[in-house]
Amino acid sequence: MNIKGIKENQTVQKLFLCFWMYAVVGWCYEVFLEVVVYRWGFSNRGVLFGPYCPVYGVGALCFLFCFGRIMKKKDVKWLNIAKPFIIFLGCMAAATLIELVASYILEATTGKWPWQTYADYKYNFQARIALSTSIRFGLGGAVFMYIIQPLFNMILAKPSRKMLNYIAAAVLVTVTADVIYTFFIK
Repeated sequence: MNIKGIKENQTVQKLFLCFWMYAVVGWCYEVFLEVVVYRWGFSNRGVLFGPYCPVYGVGALCFLFCFGRIMKKKDVKWLNIAKPFIIFLGCMAAATLIELVASYILEATTGKWPWQTYADYKYNFQARIALSTSIRFGLGGAVFMYIIQPLFNMILAKPSRKMLNYIAAAVLVTVTADVIYTFFIK
């Protein structure tokens, strides 16, 4: 395998691991809201058995692909000033669209979606998306792009290529087993 092929493989591994790290972070965020903020008590906020919400991984990768280049640009002065606002609005719109699409997919496959409580919010669409959560997604996306992703980049730069292979394989086996259990056995 040539150098370009190795770098592409490492990039795919890192994106795969970022996807699942954000799925876990999203699950923790959901549980925090449920237990600490709303005091509803604990329940598994994900669709799968494990402690992850894949929709957060989808959102994180979408943010990286859509706004990663904007984050890297340093030479355009007006963009540097407007960048946080662009990132906020872009993440807000992207996450809201992802949440809407995910609600339809989950309804088609499982008969429901976990955030049907959005009907309680004043500004919502079919209890699938809501303005207040969209604003939180925009804020969360900005925190993600400016703080969390750079931290994850540092963490994923430390293991060797071989170790990344082992970690990615272990995550893949775990998640595959979870999907099989959740959708075919349970």
